[in-house]
Amino acid sequence: MRRAADQGAGEDGRLPAVTIRHVLLDADGVLQRVPGNWYALMEPYVGDRAREFFREAWSEELPMLSGRGGDYLPVLAAALLRFGVEVPAEQVYAEVWHRMEVDAESVALVKRLRDAGYGVHLGTNQESRRGAYMKSVLGYDDLFDVSCYSYELGVAKPDPGFFVEAARLIGAEPAEVLFVDDTEHNVLGARSAGMPAVHWSLDAGHEALAALLAGHGVGRA
Repeated sequence: MRRAADQGAGEDGRLPAVTIRHVLLDADGVLQRVPGNWYALMEPYVGDRAREFFREAWSEELPMLSGRGGDYLPVLAAALLRFGVEVPAEQVYAEVWHRMEVDAESVALVKRLRDAGYGVHLGTNQESRRGAYMKSVLGYDDLFDVSCYSYELGVAKPDPGFFVEAARLIGAEPAEVLFVDDTEHNVLGARSAGMPAVHWSLDAGHEALAALLAGHGVGRA
């Protein structure tokens, strides 16, 4: 059987044993990557103002990550006009926001974990339009047991409420779910909700991830 992961020190300083039964994986930076980077993808449209553009665009996108504010496309269209871009927002969105490369090794890991008896789930911050693309075109609905998109949960990482709701959807206690994310703030948010979590990104390599999972008893005989 799987070994226990340690989480939450008691009064004597010892960590009680909790068995990890589920793995919750972030999307961007863990399952998929943006080729090059976001700024490089946007430079053909706004040149050296790409960072400035994304500061505005991402700020306006924030409420939508929690399912508020409606469709992002009109917001993007308005931002493009402010930067003098006449290319249709639909085209820019498809060529930038949909430019995701799914990592084959991460997908193979999902399948190995499931074969080993773990529930394997997706936990990601997305607005509805990009989330719908990931579900259907990238096939994540078929890949994962439970998919937790922030816009559907009504709360975004690193808010601890995201992880509490994710655990509820999974049907487990937070302590039974190991979360993997490439952003430290999200890892801390999970831990504050009582969910063990590790900080890892694709750039660190899958051997490093295997070691982190093994440290929580995941993947060991």
